[in-house]
Amino acid sequence: MDGASPTSEVADAVAKEIEAAGGEAVAVADDISTMAGGQRVVDRALSAYGRLDGVVCVAGILRERMLSNMTEQEWDPVLATHLKGTFTVFRAAAAVMRKQRSGTLIGFTSGNHQGSVSQANYSAAKGGIISLVCSAALGLHKYGVTANAVAPVARTRLSANVPMELKEIGDPEDVAALVVYLLSDRAKDEGITGQVYTIAGPKLAVWAQPRELRSAYAEGAWTPERIADLLPATVGADPMPLLEQVAAMERAARSGR
Repeated sequence: MDGASPTSEVADAVAKEIEAAGGEAVAVADDISTMAGGQRVVDRALSAYGRLDGVVCVAGILRERMLSNMTEQEWDPVLATHLKGTFTVFRAAAAVMRKQRSGTLIGFTSGNHQGSVSQANYSAAKGGIISLVCSAALGLHKYGVTANAVAPVARTRLSANVPMELKEIGDPEDVAALVVYLLSDRAKDEGITGQVYTIAGPKLAVWAQPRELRSAYAEGAWTPERIADLLPATVGADPMPLLEQVAAMERAARSGR
């Protein structure tokens, strides 16, 4: 759970559940924060099944700390597991899917990609995964490969350590249903790629694509003074939803509620 060393205990248990239900599965314990580890995961799937139709990257750890107190030892492993770990498996799988001219990549992100009070490392990694998924969707589109991200809210070993109440939360089975759909031919036929979906119990949502909201143009060069005069009344700002939540919590704490 802390990412200190790879173990196949949970993966072995899931593989046995799949086999007991009449399916086939193999478990691999490896360090996907390394290129060799990501490659070995893909190679094991290829040796067992001969092709690669879908990849789902879910590995993750937490190292919670305020940004002003976070150490390099708390930053590096979170980025290595979440972001680089998704990259290493995507990289190995993309080469196979490109030759096959088919396949689906799924990365796991989080609503925390919007920012976090005490998980700057996790937030940065999850935001990076969205950009990686979008890059995969663009770069592999002509080869018939799709890529999407899931931002789940579910009761898991990881979410049990989140230091705040999750108002909308479901179960892992809800997330599994979404993943199975995104891996399906129906999703591919609908042209679903480069998307971020949240599932939380009965709720299913799609996140907006990043895009410019407003723009302004100047005659001649911009100067700090001209920007100061024009920015507030023209392009303005796009309020952070989470910032208002944090401010509300601060007000409640000061009032003793």
